[in-house]
Parts: sequence; structure tokens; C-alpha cells
Amino acid sequence: MVRLIITSWCFVVGIGLLPNGSAAADDLPAIVAHVAGHREPDAVASIPWDTYAAAATDPAELRTLPIGVFDSGIGGLTVLEAILKLDQHHNGTGAPGADGKPDFQNERFIYLGDQANMPYGNYGSAGRVDFMRELILRDALFLLGDRYYGALPTDPPKRDKPPVKAIVIACNTATAYGLDDIRAALEKWKIPLLVVGVVEAGGHGVIDAMRNDTTAGAAAVLATVGTCSSNAYPKTIARLAGQQGLQVPVVCQQGSVGLAGAIESNPAFVTTPSEQSAPYQGPSGANKQATLQRALLNVYGFDKQAIVGDLNDLANVRLNSVDNYIRYDVATLVDAYQRSGATKPIATVVLGCTHYPLAVAPIDAAFQRLRTYRDASGRQPYASLIAEKITYVDPGEYTARELYRGLFLRKQLLRAGEGCFAKHDTFYVTVPNSMLADDRNEPFTGGFTAAYKYSRLPGDFRRDDVRTVPIAFNADALAAAWAWRSKLPLVAQRLPDGPNRQLQGETFPLPRKAE
Repeated sequence: MVRLIITSWCFVVGIGLLPNGSAAADDLPAIVAHVAGHREPDAVASIPWDTYAAAATDPAELRTLPIGVFDSGIGGLTVLEAILKLDQHHNGTGAPGADGKPDFQNERFIYLGDQANMPYGNYGSAGRVDFMRELILRDALFLLGDRYYGALPTDPPKRDKPPVKAIVIACNTATAYGLDDIRAALEKWKIPLLVVGVVEAGGHGVIDAMRNDTTAGAAAVLATVGTCSSNAYPKTIARLAGQQGLQVPVVCQQGSVGLAGAIESNPAFVTTPSEQSAPYQGPSGANKQATLQRALLNVYGFDKQAIVGDLNDLANVRLNSVDNYIRYDVATLVDAYQRSGATKPIATVVLGCTHYPLAVAPIDAAFQRLRTYRDASGRQPYASLIAEKITYVDPGEYTARELYRGLFLRKQLLRAGEGCFAKHDTFYVTVPNSMLADDRNEPFTGGFTAAYKYSRLPGDFRRDDVRTVPIAFNADALAAAWAWRSKLPLVAQRLPDGPNRQLQGETFPLPRKAE
């Protein structure tokens, strides 16, 4: 049995195994059966069935297609950066060992950020997990299909997007709730496609860290509320440890309300005095999901210059910097871990949201501050619970490794001199369909209002309430992505207006169709 000590959003997992669940056929969202039974060109998803049928007997037939990557927003670009940076194999032979050339240098990518519906992590607390599962399948269907929209709301859909040869779920919440659904859907549709998710990859990272951890320390997961409430990381880590004959480690989690939004400069979480602000959704004394505790104010150690409001009135306080969100989440995690009675030091931290690798330095600083923190009586309550040196697991790096391994075994990596069907990488985001949405739009974020976003039910396939457009047609999303160019230099080169946007190459034919 797995022992769970639940304190706030902290789960402590003891010895035992909890097998990874799989999606039963009768539990799949209705969209799976709908797509299987509606193959007309104007269906909710127009999949090139013949192209994928050709790969059923020879997966290498898909070799010239691009690789699909999706996230609930643009945070998944950190995973794409890790993929583009990977150099652990010889490009000519596939043998282990760096050769100074990126492993995926010949590949092209299609990226989708579901900006209009983000963040996925909040659908669970709103009682809309079933709708979120449908959204995740729609993301996969977009990558499989050929349809997208142009800049104008009145533009009809375009039908020249290439399908993909693999899907990377670059979102922890989407992996936790949708990986099994996507794999089961592909099996039902008889599409032999590789699917890689960041949670499984991150679990492998924890196992690797365990082998190098002489202190037998605990693992902490920093993620969204949705990812933590799914318990996906503890389940995956327990399963992988059991498979490899290792003791299942203690795992604690902190589900963040707002750190990803703060990193993305979402005005619902951070703002400047000069701009009109969206209603605040971050931690406060009045937020039941992320409550500021007066007894922990010294433990938080907030930068008071980045606080809006008076700390004597916690109900109306606004954390207004990435550092303050990090200090709140790390302090909440460590304090809950201490109160659970745990004794093993936190030696490994999983960056369980795709945004978090961009903030690893302040995250480490927050842990080290608590390790040396002294309370009013001079005690150091957390010193023994935080290792002097913490290993940070970026699931993106392990996702890149699994993607390479899977494509290599399927003989789907492009060979030297071959060209991809996609001339260059393409990036898409979803925006509210203004032809349908009137008062549903949130002017501060460019997405849907919370009232509309979390009121929807699955199973309505009559119309699209979003339009999926090239990122160049959405100024806010492009600006946010471009703002990360110093930390994501390889992605920046491939974004619209990036220096390598016009890549060399021609357009190649689609793989042959099944006879």
C-alpha cells in the first residue's frame, strides 16, 4: 500500500506500489468515438487516415513528417528547447555519445499552445476534469490533422498543415490526465504514433537522481494544483522504482496557484501600477486554495517591495513578483513537510511545470534560505529537512531522451540528406472564436473569462469556440514567447521573426497512402 499523509497540497508517499492507471475503452471521452465515426473532411478533426494507415505495417513511412509538441500555453517551449538542445547520440549511427551535433537537427516541429483555455491545472478544482480531458484530446487531434485558421475572424479554415509522426505532451497536467486517453484513442483509431509525456520522463529523472543520492533523501514535486491533485508523479515514481527494484522514495508535492502565470506575466497574478489589472487570482488571506498564513510571514520572507497592499491585511495582499510566488510555494511545501513528521531531507526537486525551469535559480535560493532560516527563538526548524545540495529534475531533458529513443527504434528519425515535409517549424496558439464569443472574452488575458471557461461541458462537437492560429497572429503570445529568448535561444531562432526562421529546404511529398 502507498502511505499518503495529506497536508495542504503536500502528499508524502511511503513504501509500496501504486500502478499507473490506463484509460478503459468505456471511460474515454465521447470525442474519441465521434472522430472514429465521422471521417468526412469537415469533421471536428480531419485526420489523414490513409497516411497513417500506411504506417501500420511500416512506421518508417512517417519519417518525413514533423514532430508535434503541445502545452496548455507557451510554457511547453521549455520542453522544445530541451529537445532542440539534446546531443547524446551520434547522428550517423544513433550510438550513445555526443558528436557535437544536436540529435534532432534534421527534424521539424509543430508546436501548439492552447492559450485560450489555459491553465489546465484549474479545471479539476472547478469540477471540469471531463472537459479538460476533451481539450487535451483536441490538442492531439490538431497535431494529427491539417486544419488551422488565418488572421481574420471571418477567414475560413486552411487545410495545408502537415500531420505529425510523434506527439510530445509538453504539459504536466495534460500528461497526468490525458496521456492514457491519447494512447487509447490512437489505438482505437489504429494510428501507430509515438506519444511521450513529461510526467513519465520526469519520473525517470527522479529514479536517476535516487541512484546518485547517498543520503536516501526525499523527492519534492513543484507543480500546478491540477498535476498534484492527480497524484501522477508519486504514482509514476513508485511504479518506476518498483520496476527497477528500488525502494520507493518519500515524495512531497506543492500545487502552485499562480507561479506559472507569474512567470508568464499574466496580469491576473502580477501587474504594474501603471496598467489596468485583471482580478487577482494568486495567494492571499482570502484565497482558500492558496491561503497566506500570518504565522508563516517570516518563513515566507517576502520581498516587501514586490507586495501590493498591506501585510497587516492579508485578505487584500497581492504577491507581485515571481520571487514572491516561489517563496510562498517553497515555504508552504517545506513547512507542510515538516509538520507531517517526515525526517528525510529533500534532496531532489522535480520542476513539475514547464515554466519552472526558467526559474530554477530563485527556486534553489528559496530552498537554501529555508535551510539556514532561524525562527525567533534561534532554532532552525527546516535545516535537517533540506539537503545542502539539491538535484533539480527538468522533465524536458528526459522527455527529449525518450523521444529520441522512441523515434530511433521506430526508424522514424530523418536520415542524412532527407528533407522533412514541413519546410520550417510552425507555432500555433488558440484564441477565442470572436464569431461565437461575445461577453466570454477576458480583455486582460486574451482568453476566456473564468465564468465561461469553467462552465463548459464535454460532448459539443458542433462548433469550435476557439480558433487555432499561427502564433504570429497573436501579438501577446508571440511577445511572451519572444521575451524568453535569452533563456530559450534555440526556440527563439525558430519563432516567427527569429534569425533562422527561413530554413533551408524544400517541401517534400507526404508519405505514400495505403493502397
